Amino acid sequence: MPADRPSDADTGSALRSEPGSLLEHVPVAVFGIDDEDRICYWGPGAYDLFGHQATDVLAKPGAVLFADSSDDETGACSRMAARGRAQGYWRGRLLARHRDGTDFDCGFRVFPVAGVEERSVVMVLASRGDELDRVKTNLAFLDALFATCPIGLVILDEDLRYLHLNQALADMNGLPIEEHLGRRLTEIMVTSEGGEYERMLRTVVAEGRTVVGVRVGMRTLGHPDRDLVLSVSFFPLTGAVGTLQGVGGLLVDVTDREQAIVEATATRQRLALLDRASARIGTTLDLQTTAQELVDASVPDFADGAAVELVDWLDEGEAFDPALPVITRRIASGTVLPAPATELVSGLDVVHYPPGSAIHQMLRTGRPIAVPVNQEFMARTIMDEHRARVMAESDVACLLLAPLIARGTVQGIAIFGRSTARATFNEQDLGLAGELASRAALCLDNARLYSRERNIALTLQRALLPSSLGTTPYLHVAHRYLPGGRVTDVGGDWYDVIALPGNHVGLVVGDVMGHGVSAAASMGRLRITAKALARHHQEPDELVAELDLCAQEAGIELATCLYIRYDPATGRARMASAGHPPPLVLGPDGRTDVIDEVLGVPLGVGGSPFRTIEAQLPDGATLVLYTDGLIEARGRDIDEGLQALRSELGHVPHSLEDAADQILERLVPSSPADDTVLLLARVHRLRS
Repeated sequence: MPADRPSDADTGSALRSEPGSLLEHVPVAVFGIDDEDRICYWGPGAYDLFGHQATDVLAKPGAVLFADSSDDETGACSRMAARGRAQGYWRGRLLARHRDGTDFDCGFRVFPVAGVEERSVVMVLASRGDELDRVKTNLAFLDALFATCPIGLVILDEDLRYLHLNQALADMNGLPIEEHLGRRLTEIMVTSEGGEYERMLRTVVAEGRTVVGVRVGMRTLGHPDRDLVLSVSFFPLTGAVGTLQGVGGLLVDVTDREQAIVEATATRQRLALLDRASARIGTTLDLQTTAQELVDASVPDFADGAAVELVDWLDEGEAFDPALPVITRRIASGTVLPAPATELVSGLDVVHYPPGSAIHQMLRTGRPIAVPVNQEFMARTIMDEHRARVMAESDVACLLLAPLIARGTVQGIAIFGRSTARATFNEQDLGLAGELASRAALCLDNARLYSRERNIALTLQRALLPSSLGTTPYLHVAHRYLPGGRVTDVGGDWYDVIALPGNHVGLVVGDVMGHGVSAAASMGRLRITAKALARHHQEPDELVAELDLCAQEAGIELATCLYIRYDPATGRARMASAGHPPPLVLGPDGRTDVIDEVLGVPLGVGGSPFRTIEAQLPDGATLVLYTDGLIEARGRDIDEGLQALRSELGHVPHSLEDAADQILERLVPSSPADDTVLLLARVHRLRS
C-alpha cells in the first residue's frame, strides 16, 4: 500500500486518523463503494461486522453503515470515499452502525481501484475499534516484555525454528539473538534425553497442549561445556490472521537451585531405555527374534554395538566349571559403527572362550562386568588372531558383559560395546545392563521352552499323521498339510484315506481345536480310532457317534470331523459330519456343488445325534475335503472363504497335484494363522 498520508486529525476534521499497521491481527470486513457512494461489493467478513446480508445492502447508499446516516456529500461515508479517491489511501476511525441499530467505533482503510467502463471503486477495509485497541495494547506490552523481562522468552514456528527471542534467552544460550533466528531449536540446545524435549514441543504444536514448569537438562551451542537445568513452559500460538502456527515459551535457568537434576538426567535416560526395551523385547516366542529385539533396544541408545550368545551346556543342570572353555552360539547382533565393526559382531556363529577369559570372570560372579578392550583382554578372551586384529581396528574401547539368567540357569550372554567416542561404562550402566539382561533372559527362556515343546509337538504330529494313504484303483488322491506360520503353529488338523472291504474306501478329515502337544496327541487318538472303526464297516453316523464318545472320555472338549464312505459300484457316497466345514464336489463338467446338508455338533459336546446322508457322485467327480484354515482368515469370514474356494475350483488344472498346489497358493496367505488340510479325491466307478 502507499505510504501513510496526512489525516484530517491535524485539521480539526471529524475524520480521525488511526496510526499503526495492525489490521492483519484482527478480523477484517471488506466492501466497495462506487462513484455514487453506493455499495457495489459486499465481501468477506462484512456480514459479521455490520449484520447485513449482501442482498440487503448492494446498490444501497453506503451511509446505511454509519451512525451519521446522511447520504449527501456531507455524510461520513461520502467524505471517507472522497478522501480515498483524492489521496489514494486513507485510514481513520468513524462511528459505524450495525443492522440492529447499535453504533460502534470502527477503523477504516480506503483506497481506489479501477472498475469497469472507466468507473472507479473505493475498496474499504473495516475492523472494530476496540479490537484494534486491544491488539495495540497487547503488542506494546509484548515489546516491553521482550525488552526488559529477566527470564528467557521465545517464539518458535511450527518447525521449531526461532522467530523471536529476548536478550535474556540469548545470554542463556551464549549466542547473539541474530544467530538464533531461522535456526532449529535442536541446533542451539543439545539435550541428553533421546529427543524427548523436541517431541514435547511438537506435541504442543500438533495438539495445542500447554506444558508448564517442565525441568530439562541440556547444554547449548554457545556453552557446550556447561550443563544447564531449565524450567520451561510452552503454549501454542494459533489463530492470528496471516500468522503461522507455532509455540511460545518461557525458560528459567534453575541450574544453581537444582543441580541434582543434571545428575538425574542420565538416570532418566536409563529408565526410559529400560521402559522402551521392556515394550520391545519378547513380542514373540521365537528365540532369534527375541535376541535381536534385545540388540535393537540397546543400540545405539545404550551401546554402539551388541550381540547375544546362547551357552551350549551339555546338560541344562550342569554346574559351571571355570577350568573348561565356554562355547556359545551367536544368534543376534548389530552395530552402528562402520566396518570392520560389522564383521566383528556378525562374523561368527560359534564362539569359543578359553578358561580365564572375561566371560569366565562374568560367569563366576553371575553379575555384569565392564572390561576395557586392551592387550590383556585380547590375550585372555579372544582365541582367534584374526578376530583380535579386527577388534583392535574396530575402535571398540570397552565391553559390558551381562549374563542371561532365568530360573537359576545361565541361558547365554549379552555383550554391549562402546567406541572411543563415548564414555566408558559406569556403575549405573552395569545396573541397567543387569535389568535388560534379566528381562531378556526370561523372554529367551520362554522362547526356548516353547521351541522345545513345539519341536516335540511337531515330531508327535508327523508321527501321527499318515505316512501313506490307503490306495484303490477307484480313487485318485492329492493331499496337502500346511502347518500354521505363527509361533503357535502345531495344531490338531488330520486326515486319512482308508481302504475298506468290498472295494469301498473311507475318507476322513478333522480338526482338534487348540495347538501344541495336547492338540497333536488328541488328533492322533481320534485318527487311530476313526481308522479302526472304519474297518468295521460302520455307517458314517455310527462312526462319528463313537468318535464323540471317545472325545468325551479323553477330555477332548472341541473337535470337528467329516467321514465319507464311497462305493465305486454304485457311485454313492455316504457321509456324516461333526461340525466340520461341508465338502465340495467338482463335477466332470466343471460345476461345483456344496454338500451343506451334512450337519452335526462338534465332537466332545455330546447330547446330539448324528445322521448319515447320501450323495450320488458321477464318474470322474472330485471330492474336496479341507479344514477351516483354508477358508477362514483374518478379515474374511467362512462364507466368503467358501465362495472363494468354489470360484477357485472352477479354474484348477486337471492334474490333482497341480490343482492342490494352485488352491493353496491362491487361498492361503504366506504366513497362515492356522493349520490347513486339503484333500482332493477323484472318484471312478467300478466297471462291470
